[in-house]
Amino acid sequence: MRLLVIEDEPGIAQFVQEGLEEEGFAVDLAYDGKAGFDLAMTNEYDLLIVDWMVPSISGIEVCRRIRKEGGTVPIIFLTARDSTDDIVFGLEAGADDYIRKPFAFAELLARIRARLRMGSAVTDSLEAGPLTLNPATHRVFCNNEELVLTPKEFSLLEFLLRNRDKVCTRSRIIEHVWDIHFDSDTSVIDVYVNFLRKKLDAASCRNLIRTIRGVGYVIRSTEHENLA
Repeated sequence: MRLLVIEDEPGIAQFVQEGLEEEGFAVDLAYDGKAGFDLAMTNEYDLLIVDWMVPSISGIEVCRRIRKEGGTVPIIFLTARDSTDDIVFGLEAGADDYIRKPFAFAELLARIRARLRMGSAVTDSLEAGPLTLNPATHRVFCNNEELVLTPKEFSLLEFLLRNRDKVCTRSRIIEHVWDIHFDSDTSVIDVYVNFLRKKLDAASCRNLIRTIRGVGYVIRSTEHENLA
C-alpha cells in the first residue's frame, strides 16, 4: 500500500512516515500543498493524509482540486481545528475522514486501515487456496501454519492478493509497495518474491505466486498451469 502524507511540520511528517513504514506501508512526503497535489496527480496512491494548514495551496484546496479532477483516492484530513463547522467544511471539500491534532498514532493507523478496507470492498481476510492474510491483524496463515513475514514481504503479498487473478507488473508493484525515492531497478521485487516463495514452500503452499515472464507476477484463485 502506497500513501502520500501532505504535512508542513517536518517532525510530524517524519513521525507519521516512520510509523507507517514500520507497518509495511510505502510513504511519500510533501511539505506544501502544490507539491502534494502534483504528486497526487502524477502517482497512484491508495490513500492520502492531508493537513489543513499547509503552505502554497491549503489542504482544503488540495482536496477540492483532486475531486474536481475526478480523483477518488481516500483522503484523511489532519486538522488542529475541532469545531463541527470546520470538520463539516473539510468533509464537504472532499475528505473521507478526519483526525484532530494532536493525535495518537494508533488512532491514525486504525483509521487508515478502516478506510482502506472500505475502499477495497474486501472482507477482513484475503485468501487464495490455503493462504489467508488478515490486513487488520497483520497475520498470515498457510495450511493453518502462521508465517512470519517482514513488513515489506507482508506488503508485497497483500498487494498481490488484493489484485488476485490480475497480473501485476514490476513497475506497478514498485509504485505501490515502495516509495517514490526507491531506486527504479525492479530486480529487488524478484528477490522479495523469492523470499516469499521460500516461506510459502516451507508451509506446503507451493506455486501460489506465478511468474509471467517479461511482465510480472500473479496469484490465481484456482490452480493453473505453472507459469514460473
